[in-house]
Amino acid sequence: SDGSIRLHQMTSECPIMQWNDCTNGQPIVALQWALTRPAVFFALDASSNIYIWDLLENDLLPVAKETIPSGKVVAMALLGEPEKANGLLGIVLAKESGQIDIQYVKKKWASP
Repeated sequence: SDGSIRLHQMTSECPIMQWNDCTNGQPIVALQWALTRPAVFFALDASSNIYIWDLLENDLLPVAKETIPSGKVVAMALLGEPEKANGLLGIVLAKESGQIDIQYVKKKWASP
């Protein structure tokens, strides 16, 4: 609820990594690991901003931030085929209006 993200190992209650206030205090609505690249995850905040984290490139800050300007985004899901080498990765965004958008991710964040 405060915009913090914590990375946990299943065998410990203490986080391995913790990023405080990475969304300028906005609650995180959704967070999901990339299906095609294990070091990448995406976070959606309550202001319809998507933060892209690539832990191999930078483990302190997101590597990119995208604001969805048209309509409030209330849910996010990723789609892709991890067993295929094409590295296609998409983001499905559900808006408050009921509209669904699908956007493809740049290859550098999607390729295995």
